[in-house]
Amino acid sequence: MSLDMSTEPDTQTHAPSRLPVFDPDMCPEDMDKMMRNAQAASNFLKAISHEGRLMILCHLVSGEKSVTELEDLLSARQAAVSQQLSRLRLEGLVKPRREGKAIYYSLTDDRPKQIMEVVYDLFCRDD
Repeated sequence: MSLDMSTEPDTQTHAPSRLPVFDPDMCPEDMDKMMRNAQAASNFLKAISHEGRLMILCHLVSGEKSVTELEDLLSARQAAVSQQLSRLRLEGLVKPRREGKAIYYSLTDDRPKQIMEVVYDLFCRDD
């Protein structure tokens, strides 16, 4: 992909952008890569586009939680929590660990934490 990685000033905030400037003469391989990345980003955003799943991720950012703990924290029924955890697991955002009869969940990597920090900054931070 022919990308100019220089930072262009953002006209609304006047801060430099971390986004690349795309070359209109992009080769087909680079366009395919861009489409694959867009698909992955779309799937990720769909996975977090439910308030219940967002709340689960908020709680898991601070560390591993059992399904029972999540039920209590969310004041939700086990079936609803399990359904949302299943979707997050399907998208590779959380991973389970069994200990006896209890199942614990944690984040699979840093992506959910990074996006939750941005969401917090945009919607939750009191300035």
